[in-house]
Amino acid sequence: MEEQGGRRRRLVLVPYPLQGHITPTLQLGTILHSRGFSITIAHSHFNSPDTSNHPDFVFLPLSDDSLSKYNHSDDIVAFISNLNLSCKVPLQELLIEMIEKQEKCEELPCIIYDPIMYSAEAVARHLKLPSIMLRTTSVTFALSFYVYPKIQKEGYTPFQDSKSLELVPEFHPFRFKDLTVFNLKSVDDFLQFVTTITNLQTSGMIWNSIDCLEQSSLAQLRQKSQVPFFLIGPMHKLFPFPSSSLLEEDRSCISWLDKQTENSVLYVSFGSMATVEEKEVAEMTWGLANSKQPFLWVIRPGSVLVSESVDLLLDDFKESVGERGCIVKWAPQKEVLAHSAVGGFWTHCGWNSTLESVSEGVPMICRPFSADQKLNGRYVSHVWRVGVELENGFERREIERAIKLLMEEKEGEEIRQRAAELKQELQLSIQKGGSSYNSLNELVELIMSV
Repeated sequence: MEEQGGRRRRLVLVPYPLQGHITPTLQLGTILHSRGFSITIAHSHFNSPDTSNHPDFVFLPLSDDSLSKYNHSDDIVAFISNLNLSCKVPLQELLIEMIEKQEKCEELPCIIYDPIMYSAEAVARHLKLPSIMLRTTSVTFALSFYVYPKIQKEGYTPFQDSKSLELVPEFHPFRFKDLTVFNLKSVDDFLQFVTTITNLQTSGMIWNSIDCLEQSSLAQLRQKSQVPFFLIGPMHKLFPFPSSSLLEEDRSCISWLDKQTENSVLYVSFGSMATVEEKEVAEMTWGLANSKQPFLWVIRPGSVLVSESVDLLLDDFKESVGERGCIVKWAPQKEVLAHSAVGGFWTHCGWNSTLESVSEGVPMICRPFSADQKLNGRYVSHVWRVGVELENGFERREIERAIKLLMEEKEGEEIRQRAAELKQELQLSIQKGGSSYNSLNELVELIMSV
């Protein structure tokens, strides 16, 4: 079905160059390659993916030299804007060359792009190429983009008041403090970015999500968009994927996990972007130590804001907890979460981490930082009810209480049971006849028809 006259249709995937976006893009490429499509990854030099793990893909870098003076953590909207400006012409030139080289009987390439790389949609439209959007976040996060302009018109100022417990109108159960907060220099620029994303034209939207996870948000968003949705998650469960990590994984932690008892270990990781202060690390060490619970803690290089005494603090901490704790710079997360010894995940609630945890039935302690993480954390704790939220950030007594509740107490057992039930639903979705299984088949049919 995927081949026309013995020729494979080429898909050009355009990822946003952060780990949480690169991973699902490469996963989608692997899934669609297994269905007979040729895959090209058109990527930024910034955070360039490891090509050696994907020998069947063609990787074509897009020049982004102008980005050298921009830092995505200083003003994310300015970074995104300049990334799109920098990559637009190189992407167009790449596609023109691809079209000129192809045989007359071959289908035109189809563009699959992350909406943050919105210039890809303009290029596809200019060249009259079909395009499909890959949403690497939750449906709920996409729905929130329709909320911002509305609440601003009604006089709310969520960008300045990120601590408000007031419920957002018509966006239950989210509070203003759950809304996305970026480092911004201009609220107007952010609202313009929101408008750009919500107005993109596409033949369809691919989601790394599942019908059963976000039914309410899905129903609302479908009313606002007339294109077909393809919820094919959890994508990491559809195929045996090579690693797409931008950091080297320390596999020694798996040997340590093998020595621990079932469901006894708390896994702690805040993903590839979050940073914490030295005082917050100190509170974490006290909370972990006082909980008496075995733990695997990922402390990514650069994740602790500059401090000369953190190494000494951690050395003393390691000595005090001994074999009860394992600290690594980066871990093979999907393998860790699937390990029988892991009974809880203290997470930043990035969407990939959230899906990976839910897929293994691992309950969560939620400490979101930015972007979509606050919405995800609220979903985990108050909609799916498969986790607890650290409302006050980093405070040793609250950390200790949350760990004990999740790992030892009756309420934790109830959370664990709900997590196990949700895992079963996700497993059914990817089996033959399941919602994700069927949606993937429908996606393949769409690609062949556009």
